[in-house]
Amino acid sequence: MEATQRIACNADLINPLFTMGIQVSCVLVLSHFFHLVLKPLGQPGPIAQILAGVVIGPSALSKIGVVKKTFHSSSEDYYQILGLFSRIFFMFLIGLQLDLPYAMRNMRRVGTVALGGAITCSVFGAAVSLFLYDVLEIKGSKFLFALALMIIITNAASPVAIRLAVDNKLATSDVGRLVISSSLINDICCALLVCLMSIFSAASSKIGGKIRNGFLCLILLGVVVILNKHLSLWLNKRNRNLKHLKNTEFFCVLSLVVATAMFIEWSGYSSIVSCFLMGMMYPREGKTARTLMHKLSYSIHTFVLPVYFGYTGFQVDLGHLKSLENAEIVGAIVLLSIGGKITGTLAACRSLNIPVTSGVVLAFLLNVKGNVDLVLVGSAVQNYKWSAKANNLLLITIMINTVIVGPVVALIVSRETKSFGYCHVPFERQDPERELRILACVHGPRHVPTMARIIQSSNGAQSTPISPFLMHLIELPEKTKTNLMYNQLQDDELSDDDDYGGNDVVEINDIVDAFFAETGIMTRQLKVVSPFATMYEEVCNGAEDLRASIILLPFHKHQRIDGKMESGKEGVRITNQKVLRHATCTVAILVDRGFWLVGAPQGLGFEVPQHVAILFFGGPDDREALAYGRSMGMHPQVNLTVIRFLPESSKDHDAGMRIASYRDEVLMSIPGRENENEEDNAFLANFYNRYVTSGRVGYVEKYVDNGEQTVNALREMGDMYSLFIVGKGGRGQCPITIGMSDWEECPELGTVGDLLASADFDGSVLVIQQHRHQKIELIED
Repeated sequence: MEATQRIACNADLINPLFTMGIQVSCVLVLSHFFHLVLKPLGQPGPIAQILAGVVIGPSALSKIGVVKKTFHSSSEDYYQILGLFSRIFFMFLIGLQLDLPYAMRNMRRVGTVALGGAITCSVFGAAVSLFLYDVLEIKGSKFLFALALMIIITNAASPVAIRLAVDNKLATSDVGRLVISSSLINDICCALLVCLMSIFSAASSKIGGKIRNGFLCLILLGVVVILNKHLSLWLNKRNRNLKHLKNTEFFCVLSLVVATAMFIEWSGYSSIVSCFLMGMMYPREGKTARTLMHKLSYSIHTFVLPVYFGYTGFQVDLGHLKSLENAEIVGAIVLLSIGGKITGTLAACRSLNIPVTSGVVLAFLLNVKGNVDLVLVGSAVQNYKWSAKANNLLLITIMINTVIVGPVVALIVSRETKSFGYCHVPFERQDPERELRILACVHGPRHVPTMARIIQSSNGAQSTPISPFLMHLIELPEKTKTNLMYNQLQDDELSDDDDYGGNDVVEINDIVDAFFAETGIMTRQLKVVSPFATMYEEVCNGAEDLRASIILLPFHKHQRIDGKMESGKEGVRITNQKVLRHATCTVAILVDRGFWLVGAPQGLGFEVPQHVAILFFGGPDDREALAYGRSMGMHPQVNLTVIRFLPESSKDHDAGMRIASYRDEVLMSIPGRENENEEDNAFLANFYNRYVTSGRVGYVEKYVDNGEQTVNALREMGDMYSLFIVGKGGRGQCPITIGMSDWEECPELGTVGDLLASADFDGSVLVIQQHRHQKIELIED
């Protein structure tokens, strides 16, 4: 806040503001240039942005007289204010985007990793603090200097760690999510310690005022959190036909956040924690949260963070390293920081059975600096009586620690692609309690309700976490040639990426919001605008980036009022076929005829139990369908039945399923004829013992001789179930389905799925295809 007061007293505002504008422009230009050069080498964006600040700062260009004169010294105050507002916005956004359910589920793992590195770094920092106190010519309190040094060595800057995880495509992996959550805990704890330091450093006569201001800040924060909740609900109800908030409404929401943060800064405390808490406790549903994330994400990642990271490098003067003593001090602090993080984090990872390679990446990513550290060092000269030498050398250590992390992590991730890359494990080989990540794709609002109910039913087992994503696929029309100028085009001829989707976006948003209010399941929304020719690439790449367990695609036909199926756009069908061929995970196609779990289709408001059937003929796709459907059997409103089709001859030869009770255990003996049949029998035996014998899932066997009898059996049960789940194929020469493919219209559904999608059946159909791996390696956490 001292910088704000100096600016208020400065009459010559034009020259410093103009100078700061030039600096910001240079940082943006140079950071983009360095990013283009370093990106092919695997280096993340923050490294390029910090280097851009170093080049513009006193380490390089600012040594030139003309440049130094141009970059007026008073502009540094404005840069500090810009850094303050940057921290307010990106800490609020980090809180808004926080995956709180993951952090709560894995609090023990997250806390252990964060605490492991913090303890060792704190011990190392305290051990060398007395030596550095004399060397750096500190005149203030030894205790406060020791505490400050421990914070600097211990801190993990969450904005930098998150950005590095995203750039290295680790943000959705277990390692990346662990880094993000651990760095946030570390960052918040360090920020709280800085607040306590400000109390201890105050004069004895002012401590009471500091404590009183602290309580006022807590009360204000609580009031603003409650106000944000009611304000968000009120804004969500206004202008329901709009996809986003109006700019004035968006400005009012941000103004409330900024005003709260500025009051906390004026009270003598850092606003880092308060901004994060305001974002974390902000309501996630509705267009208010969508508008905040949409508008803040682009501006922060494109402009704010490059300038903030550039300011980190801009403050550093590497000329101080010409002195051998200074270079040794900086090297010692950097080595202590890296060594402490690696030692403590690896010890924590060993107790959690995390691989060593993952532990090393965790350690380096948790060693980045540049958030709380900058606030502490920036105020240390005035508040804690640090020397200019100590200030400069500690700034250099902050910059070097962060710059080292980028190349090291990029090198490890590029060499250990098997450990950190996307490796899908089929459902049949997964732990049933493993997190289920669903990517549901829709072309419009028609299929969203049924997709939402499929997601809800897949969350039957409360012990199985679920992370659903809804991807709105929008066709990018071909450009039409016209001789008209831009200002002569009609409104409907103008196009903007944010405007694609029309009113469909509003309808989809309303359905997603209602689904969240009803079930409490947060569905993250994505939008893809692409021509049908390349739309499958967007879906497959999105599934890899999100590390999806399964992709849900809508069938290209939809049901009319009279019950018949009507074909939609051919591009939808082609997209489905290409996704089935190229996706690196399990893919399911949904034939939508309605599937409701809570309330009748007319919205009567009473519970309607749904009957779901899994049809099992044999093969990897049917096993995958059975493995996916087991979570539905745990849902209280789903009656799940597994129906296995077997040749009639196996009934006479007792080659079917025999269940015997032996010593109060249910045993299953299924004589197998071939390797594939043995896998089917083994998987069914495990499924039966776990779910059928407990009464949670029903089991029925159907004996048929040929495809005609199979069709008749399916027609008999056509109106008994609201959802059929079946594998696409992979059954080989199955005698009980021979002849069924003669009237097949849609090969992408498989033989049985195509029959169930015909007008003779009423229930929805989910056709599942397992991704084939040449070699699957299971890595236990």
